[in-house]
Amino acid sequence: MKFIKFTAIILVVAIIAAALSYQKIISNILLPQYIDWAFETDKEGLASGTPLNARQLSLASDIGIQKPEKVRVVYVDEVPFPYENFALKTLGEALGFIGEGVINNAQVFGYSIYVRNGFELNRAKLAHELVHVLQIERSSLDNVITQHFSDLAEYGYENAPLETEAFKANERYAAEW
Repeated sequence: MKFIKFTAIILVVAIIAAALSYQKIISNILLPQYIDWAFETDKEGLASGTPLNARQLSLASDIGIQKPEKVRVVYVDEVPFPYENFALKTLGEALGFIGEGVINNAQVFGYSIYVRNGFELNRAKLAHELVHVLQIERSSLDNVITQHFSDLAEYGYENAPLETEAFKANERYAAEW
């Protein structure tokens, strides 16, 4: 009986330790890996993407982007994610970035906006993505990623503060060009 009680106590302590260290694992190991990957993805997008046209540059300036000429749009079959990293893949699935039934149409990495082929990047949707560029410009890519991961875990996608700010741009710029 003592063995069972001792084993149960050890198990409870192990579960509590794992729960407490979960956030440390994410913030100290997984988040830096994702941030490094995101910086590389932005670098690739800046090299291969298409600059904004005159109307898009005007929209970016109106939104408040300080360096709209740096923004690049990259059309891809699938918006990138570090699927090859099992731990990041698991985290992405848990946060709703990727997974069964999840289609990521566009995502910003610094000044690079990756857009899934076939997704209509109309004025309102581009405004949404440009707000994410502005958020990164106001802070930094690593700070925005850290906040966004935390917000997604706490509020979900629809209510995450960075997303709600971007959704306001969808409404403000709903009129077509």
